Amino acid sequence: MREIAFDTVVSAAEECVKACLRLDPAAERALRAALAREDNPNAAFALSTLLENASVAQNEGLTLCQDTGMAVFFVRLGQDAHITGGLLEEAVNEGVRRGYRRYGCRASVLDPVTRVNTGDNTPAIIHIETTAGDKIELDFLPKGFGSENMTRLYMLTPSAGLDGVVDAVVDAVKTAGSKPCPPVIVGVGIGGTSEKAAEIAKRQHLRDVGVPSSDKDLAALERKCLERINALGIGVQGFGGANTALAVHIGKHPTHITALPVAVNIQCNAVRKAHAVV
Repeated sequence: MREIAFDTVVSAAEECVKACLRLDPAAERALRAALAREDNPNAAFALSTLLENASVAQNEGLTLCQDTGMAVFFVRLGQDAHITGGLLEEAVNEGVRRGYRRYGCRASVLDPVTRVNTGDNTPAIIHIETTAGDKIELDFLPKGFGSENMTRLYMLTPSAGLDGVVDAVVDAVKTAGSKPCPPVIVGVGIGGTSEKAAEIAKRQHLRDVGVPSSDKDLAALERKCLERINALGIGVQGFGGANTALAVHIGKHPTHITALPVAVNIQCNAVRKAHAVV
């Protein structure tokens, strides 16, 4: 059994929050590729502005977007790791509390009924899975709500088939329009239960933008969805053109014989994430 001090986890979570100041490198490459193929002058100008904004944020130590979102952590907890001095969730939340203050991130979390702000962007959303080994892995995904509010769940019947899945994904993006600040990355979860599909969809944003699924059937489905989404013509920031989405990432999980759940979680162009191992 390996002992890991509470403050070590706190420090790792705090350092992850620095991701709010920089555009993910894979997303930057995808935006530059989109700019190279964009014929719409207004959309091309918007793409150039997004890239300039990312450069200024990184050089000046400013947040990439004013909406630094809710802190989402996907945690892989080694079964031979033991945290001394406190609970894992408490350590992550303390790291979020310190990190959001340290890096000048907006406090956006509040009680949904009273609308009273918690003041420090806690609590974080924390997903924990146990794994072999004695390490703790943290994946940080700050999720802004211009895109998060566009999340959709479709409880399809099996007769809908894969065509129904594609239709649902395209419908979610079409309904969202320019609200999630396109070009977007579309995370899709197929199968499981309603909550499992939603979790799978969000997990897809941990993938490097544009890297296809290792499952050939899912990769083909991703390509089909992306082609239809970009044919919508919504374009960058709603200006039209060829780049409504940079990528579609799809994951799956076994489901019930009578079901075909499809969850769609949209990520805006301001992709921010971090990975840490303690």
